[in-house]
Amino acid sequence: MKTILVTGGAGYIGSITARRLLEKGYKVIIYDNLSRGHKINIPKKATFVNGGLSDTKKLSTALTKNKVDAVIHFAAYAYVGESVQDPKLYMDNNIKEGISLLNTLIEKNVKKIIFSSSCAVYGIPRKLPITERESFKPISPYGLTKRMFENILKSYHLAYDLSYVALRYFNAAGAAYGIGEAHDPETHLIPLVLQVASGKRKNIKIFGTDYDTIDGTCIRDYIHVLDLADAHIAALQDLDKGKAAAYNLGTGEGVSVRDIIDLCQEISGKEILAIESPRRDGDPDELVADASKIKKELAWSAQYGIKEIIQSAWDWHKKN
Repeated sequence: MKTILVTGGAGYIGSITARRLLEKGYKVIIYDNLSRGHKINIPKKATFVNGGLSDTKKLSTALTKNKVDAVIHFAAYAYVGESVQDPKLYMDNNIKEGISLLNTLIEKNVKKIIFSSSCAVYGIPRKLPITERESFKPISPYGLTKRMFENILKSYHLAYDLSYVALRYFNAAGAAYGIGEAHDPETHLIPLVLQVASGKRKNIKIFGTDYDTIDGTCIRDYIHVLDLADAHIAALQDLDKGKAAAYNLGTGEGVSVRDIIDLCQEISGKEILAIESPRRDGDPDELVADASKIKKELAWSAQYGIKEIIQSAWDWHKKN
């Protein structure tokens, strides 16, 4: 039985992936300081260590005591707007803490890591759908930290024989195992729209209706959180010595803001008031993944469509 240490395993994607790992027969160690995760999300069958990545003594003990084989690194801050307002916070947490993790892994001879990256590394793409050959021009400090950490992983791979896979998520969404999106503050479109449907919010704002898209609103590629979890396991199973790779995770299908609102209204059966508002700075017209590389190399592809994503999210919102 392989033992996987999951940093940020009390968060939304991390806790769902931890459950998937347990189902597949892995032993799971959750390492999280609960600054943004929720203790209630931690599966009972996992071992929990409450600690920060800069606490090298605690991290070292967790690695050696549990004989960890590989790490899945989710622990990072992920609000684009917050990163613009406070880039120091993001450099400290996403880069400084991440380097502390890598240094401890090398010291303890744990040389396999899956990194939770983002399509934010690309910025505004030149071509659609976006392949892994797209140029890197992140437009937020958040996206910059993801790109910087990928470069750091590459350096550690070359110098210390660290094997890694960076998974560049597009828009994670949906619910599973009784866990849904519960960010504070909430910034993601689907949960915000469903909060209107459930009466927790009066309306949803559409930021920009004059984009170069079929209905004038931004288009994004939404991927079910279960598909993300399965992609991490596929990457883990392929994480042999000498591996250094990056993959896009998406469905290849773009959905507009108006489409999301219409689908949420259809699935919930509730009227959703949408208010047209001015554009926000830095929102690309369209972001859609080309995920053919991971399909070809790891035999992974998304299994859930946008209606299934929204249905799972709505089922969760009704109970929470």
